[in-house]
Amino acid sequence: MSYNLQFEPRSTFVYITVTGENSVDSKNGYLAEVHAWCLQHKYPNVLIVENLSGPGLGTYNIFELVSRKSTGASQVLGRLAYVDINPEHDPKAMEFAEDVAVNRGIPVRIFATVREAEMWLESQARI
Repeated sequence: MSYNLQFEPRSTFVYITVTGENSVDSKNGYLAEVHAWCLQHKYPNVLIVENLSGPGLGTYNIFELVSRKSTGASQVLGRLAYVDINPEHDPKAMEFAEDVAVNRGIPVRIFATVREAEMWLESQARI
């Protein structure tokens, strides 16, 4: 499990950057840390900008990871915006992850750019 997280609290959400290796262990680890941090600091709205090196995860691993991490997340999260900036990763896999999460009650959206994600989170805060 090799990753690095940076948390930058903003007025309506926390901006989180994750770098390191792309693996199931890394994703499990950093998502657990994000969950704990948001709970402790009371930040329900989250922007995760992920730049993990290596090939993307397969469909089975995505399904298992999202299914496991969804348990209890809806009590902590208000909105989750997610941007994967590694151009090697398949956007279709990210769409699949979004579908799995939304079907489990997680308010997540996948974005192609950080700016789009920021605008969505800011607009949701005004509602």
